[in-house]
Formats: sequence, C-alpha cells, structure tokens
Amino acid sequence: MIDDLHELRTFERIVHGGSLSAAARDLGVSLAVVSKRLTSLERRLKVRLLHRSTRRASLTDEGQLFRVHCQNVLDAVDAAEAALEQRQDVVAGVLRLTAPNGFGRRHVVPAVRSFQKAHPGVRVHLSLRDEVVDLVGEGIELALRYGALDDSRLVARQLAPNRRVLCASPEYLQRRGMPRRIADLQGHDCIASGSPPVSHWRFLEGSRTITAPVNATTLCDDGEVAQLMAVQGAGIARKSIWDVAEDLQAGRLVEVLPDHALATSPLSAVHGPGKQLAPRVRVFLDHLQCHLQSTIAWRYATDPNIPPD
Repeated sequence: MIDDLHELRTFERIVHGGSLSAAARDLGVSLAVVSKRLTSLERRLKVRLLHRSTRRASLTDEGQLFRVHCQNVLDAVDAAEAALEQRQDVVAGVLRLTAPNGFGRRHVVPAVRSFQKAHPGVRVHLSLRDEVVDLVGEGIELALRYGALDDSRLVARQLAPNRRVLCASPEYLQRRGMPRRIADLQGHDCIASGSPPVSHWRFLEGSRTITAPVNATTLCDDGEVAQLMAVQGAGIARKSIWDVAEDLQAGRLVEVLPDHALATSPLSAVHGPGKQLAPRVRVFLDHLQCHLQSTIAWRYATDPNIPPD
C-alpha cells in the first residue's frame, strides 16, 4: 500500500528531470532524501521502477506503466488542491510554466520577479525552451507560445498581439543596401532560425500567402543567436517583434521590407485540458498581461510606425 504522497511526487520529479540530483534541486531537498524516498517506494511495490546511474535515471517497463497511474493520482490531488484554492482564493503553491528562450528572458523573468514580490507564497518553476513542450507529460501548468495549437486537447488564451519583422543592422544595410522587394532577399545574406531552421519565409498579400525562398547563408536552431548575429551585421533575420523591439528602438536593428507583412500569429497562454485554473495561474496571467502592455514591444506590436530613439 502506498501511503506517502512525497514518494509519488519524488518519483514524478525524477522522471521529469532525468536524474535523482535534478529531482533534489527541483524539490528543494537533499539527494539522500530523494534516494531514500525512491528506495522506499520500490520496496513497497516490490519492483524496480528506474534504471539509474550517477548522472541519469530511465524508466523500466514497470516504471513506465506505474508512471501513468502515478500521474493520474497526482493530477487528482492537484485538482483537489486547486478546488480548495479556488474556494479560498489563495494565491499560493508551485507555478510550473514554460516560454520561448528570448521572450522568456526579456519579458517573463521580470514579470515573474514582480509577481513573486506581490505573492511570496508562490514558488515558480520556469523552463525556457524554444521547442514545443508536452505540458501533460511534463506536468507543466502553463506555456507561453506563438502560433496555432498542434494538440487539440490543450486550451489557449490569446495573451498579446504579435507580428514578425525582418531586420538587419545599420552596418549591414549600409554595406549591402536595403532590399526593396521580396525577390531582393535572394541577393542578401539571410539568417534562418528555428528547429529545424526555416529558409522559406511567408508573406501576406491581401488574402493570399506567398512563400518566398531566401538565401540562407546562416542556419541556427536558437532564435537568440540569430538575433545576436543580425545585430553584429551577419545578415537579415526574421524575428517576433517581442524579441527585437528594444533593438529597433535603440537603432541597433532596422526593419527591412516594412511594407510587406509577414505571416504571423498571436502570443497565447496555453494550459492543459479540462483543468480549472488555480488562482496562482489566473492571477499570474493577468499580471503578465499588464506587464506586457507596459513595454515598448506592445507598442510596436500594435503600432508599427514608432520612430527609433
């Protein structure tokens, strides 16, 4: 009989983090405590759940089966706690969220900091990754994403307007000239980013979408690197306005082909299916939206005709 919820949460955190040491950091306990809880759980179940080495832990077949049921139990407990928080309107607990790297560093981190000052009872687990994260599988409450949902089980709330822009440094444009037409991009150095990098850029002309191949002289899977290379004069990059607004305002980057709109999509807050949002999630979303509305990026997203300083 399993009567210790700490053991289940520890097992779930080990699987999530990939090692006992990662689980210890996540839970704020010692490695010895994590090891003791896992050993106790396996002893109760009379089965080995994880293959483990000094650096990694991976599921056995039995562990894979147990994880599904373990997650169901933890979800039920979380739902019960959320229901109590809703009743009491308590903004507390652990908020697990993920966001793209660049957007997260520029906008989510300062919003999290001010949110925690206002609500010290909330602990935040923030994961910054450009790839799409499995919210249900990784136990994440909230994801901030650009674009349409690939998973129909998830629920999205539009958080902020967004537009993509092409941009390059003044030094690059002085050296190579300013493109005047979409076709001119074939004669320029373009920085393709994404996972995998996208070397065909989509433009909107009325109700039509035009896909234009570009001369991708640089490919990278990190949007932050693409932006840094553009600032340093390596070529033209395609970026969200939320990433480059400050560089445009400061004159470190210049918008290219501003009269040719790129296909884009809003920034959304995404959460799991059929879950009543805990007060900490609802209040954080309101707080984040207010923070975004105070930024220069929001002004650029809603009004592209802002002159640089």
